[in-house]
Amino acid sequence: MKTMATDIIFDPSTDIENLEPLGIFGRWLEEAKNASGFMATAMSLATVSRNGTPDVRMVLLQAVSAGGLVFFTNLKSAKGQHLQINSSAAVCFHWPVKGQQVRLRGPVECVTDSYADDYFANRPRGAQIGAHASAQSAPIPGRATLEARLRELDKQFVSGPVPRPEHWTGLRLIPDEIEFWEDGSNRLHDRLLFTRKAEDDGWTAQRLSP
Repeated sequence: MKTMATDIIFDPSTDIENLEPLGIFGRWLEEAKNASGFMATAMSLATVSRNGTPDVRMVLLQAVSAGGLVFFTNLKSAKGQHLQINSSAAVCFHWPVKGQQVRLRGPVECVTDSYADDYFANRPRGAQIGAHASAQSAPIPGRATLEARLRELDKQFVSGPVPRPEHWTGLRLIPDEIEFWEDGSNRLHDRLLFTRKAEDDGWTAQRLSP
């Protein structure tokens, strides 16, 4: 375990009020990608069901664009249904090799159809067909049902490109809060919380007790 913070944002001399948290997140993410042995873009996504029950699962971050984090999903899935009822969500990145974690919370919106179409068009054909074949989160008799559906759709789309299903699209989380955590000695970890200002596009920053 390290004996002191390794990132400049935790240095006592740093003016945290002038930091840009999405820029810091982008830098941490790139540094995590360059570290070996784990998938840096994997994030836990937490949503809330109609009856208020929390749910969480791992998804992959596909892009950081328009001030938010983009991931793709089936809108008929559990998470898709949850977010249509309650558009607020939280995600967490944990990079144990780096001793770092980032948590982000905020509302979720759909990307444009053209954005989703462009991304879908560049996916492997098998993944495109799979998006049609899977009624995500719905019960099935067994895997054979999925494989049969995949073969059926493979024949159906044999003569041309696979279209994007209307229920499959990208979602963008626009963070209102971003918290950076870094491992510290004696469990005295470093934490910085950035909260978006209501009156403009700026952020307030505060150090949190571990």
